[in-house]
Amino acid sequence: MLNYDKIAELLGKEADSLLNHKSTTIPKENLHLPNPKFIDQIFVQTDRNPQVLRSLGQLFGTGRLANTGYLSILPIDQGIEHSAGASFAPNPAYFDPENIVKLAIEGGCNAVATTYGVLGMVARKYAHKIPFVVKVNHNELLSYPNKADQIMFGTVREAWNLGAVAIGATIYFGSENSTRQIVEVAQAFHEAHELGMATILWCYTRNTAFKKDGVDYHVSADLTGQANHLGVTIEADIIKQKLPENNGGYTALNMGGSSYGKTDKRIYTELTSDHPIDLCRYQVANCYMGRAGLINSGGASSGASDLAEAVKTAVINKRAGGMGLISGRKAFQRPMKEGVAILNAIQDVYLTKKVDIA
Repeated sequence: MLNYDKIAELLGKEADSLLNHKSTTIPKENLHLPNPKFIDQIFVQTDRNPQVLRSLGQLFGTGRLANTGYLSILPIDQGIEHSAGASFAPNPAYFDPENIVKLAIEGGCNAVATTYGVLGMVARKYAHKIPFVVKVNHNELLSYPNKADQIMFGTVREAWNLGAVAIGATIYFGSENSTRQIVEVAQAFHEAHELGMATILWCYTRNTAFKKDGVDYHVSADLTGQANHLGVTIEADIIKQKLPENNGGYTALNMGGSSYGKTDKRIYTELTSDHPIDLCRYQVANCYMGRAGLINSGGASSGASDLAEAVKTAVINKRAGGMGLISGRKAFQRPMKEGVAILNAIQDVYLTKKVDIA
């Protein structure tokens, strides 16, 4: 298990900045932070029915982070959008659905999030051993030309039938198809809650206009924060979002006299700074101040630096007030033993009490 000193060692020259930062933007006292009683404190007072509460209890009560209020989820749905060949060529064992579920179990995860096909293939063997999150929509890049869209790959009832405790879905906010996706996913989330399942939304921004003057504003705090806020508006219980890398998406898109969206200068002067923890905290704030948990994605595998990068992302998320990490490619694009070590390292950050809220 990683201790505080080992975490600091992995962070290298960024250790002091990330581990000792004191946020002066949105006070930590205003946030609803993950803790062992999070379901009782937050979800019991909502419109979620007792079956949803039970599903959330299974999600929060499994794996190495059980009953801490934090989540470590293994997502492996890349075979559809990123192509199975590109995703699994580094480790062909994961063409086999059973190995996907085995990695989540061996890695001590709270849940495995993947496709209907994967979970349906092994449902009777594993549905009672680890919580299933069925990803109900996907973008497929076999159609030519490629386009940014999400289409439904099955039904919510199918997810319920194979034993899922939650469904997951993606919306490409900002895309030309986003309004249809919002309606589809809102309806799916409503049905999932009626059937007693929790809901997780991949809140991604997607529009070629969001790349401007060499800067990629798909990962700006202001645009991703607003995507999060739209996500909790359709009752996502948990938000999955990329870690912010910059800010000022709205202001950049409005340069030159265009009129895009709405913003406020205080977002950039008072509610955030250029520190990664403060940028992430703005994402948390847009999740109803943490009433809906923010889990950040682990990003693509980059090789030898994956362990350090995963730990860094976990530290930023935790100290910002987030609920955990949903990391896949860093774990499954390598031998299972190494993948388990990366998942455990992420979890160790959330188990280390000295890594606290900034």
